Amino acid sequence: MTTAERLPVSLPVPLPLPLTPALPVAEDGDAAGRPVLVLHGGGGPATVAPLAAHLARTAHVLTPVHPGWDGTGRPAGLDRIADLAGVYLDLLERRGLRDVLLVGSSLGGWIGAEMAVRDALRPAGAPALVGGLVLIDAVGIDVPGEPLVDVLGLDARGLAELSWHDPARFLVDPVTLPAEELARRRGNFATMRALAGDPYMHDPGLRARLREVQVPVLAVWGESDRIATPAYGAAYARAFADGRFTPVPGAGHLPHLERPAEVFALLDAELARHSRESGTGANRA
Repeated sequence: MTTAERLPVSLPVPLPLPLTPALPVAEDGDAAGRPVLVLHGGGGPATVAPLAAHLARTAHVLTPVHPGWDGTGRPAGLDRIADLAGVYLDLLERRGLRDVLLVGSSLGGWIGAEMAVRDALRPAGAPALVGGLVLIDAVGIDVPGEPLVDVLGLDARGLAELSWHDPARFLVDPVTLPAEELARRRGNFATMRALAGDPYMHDPGLRARLREVQVPVLAVWGESDRIATPAYGAAYARAFADGRFTPVPGAGHLPHLERPAEVFALLDAELARHSRESGTGANRA
């Protein structure tokens, strides 16, 4: 791919009124490739950067920074994950993107699930914006018997032990971090608490609404995830009309960081499947 064929690194996207601050969106890949929206979790955009970089080899990838993360402003009125879903559907609409593959990690998966529901409920004849969904250890629904662990009160060691298959490999002592990084992390957690702290990390009604989603959904799950367990992930997949569940051995809550080759292969297969089966710009009957 030549330099001229690459997309700009980033661009500011105005949020819908009254949500007026600019929305940072990193954009990369092949402008003629399939559009993919990569949605980060509570840890911020750095946690999905490897996903976006891999997908950009063949796809047109957009990776926004959610308002309130990494020092960005969160406008008044943006108080729920559902609000973020509305912001990103508006982004796709205004950019003229159709048949978009949503890839969401953790909290980003929740945003993607809400987007898919809202898109499925658009009026007949409206263009289908979402063509598929990949959930990577997502949160967002209530599964009886499989409660989500409240990570907001954990220290660094406790969070690492629940998040990773190999905690020692990824544990970072906060004492070693610069003040700017500590402030970024505190700000991200504060925003996550504001948007998803009560009820904790789920919408009580979302699980029932997922049946409205007719596009293919792949749930990719680390077998060692102790925040949102594999049983939780399997139930998430079953809630969709066309959901599939694929566990990833030797990985926890962020399998794309612990087992990137395995997860990238699953994403490549899903992207190829959507390219074969979906028609860009298709309208609802």
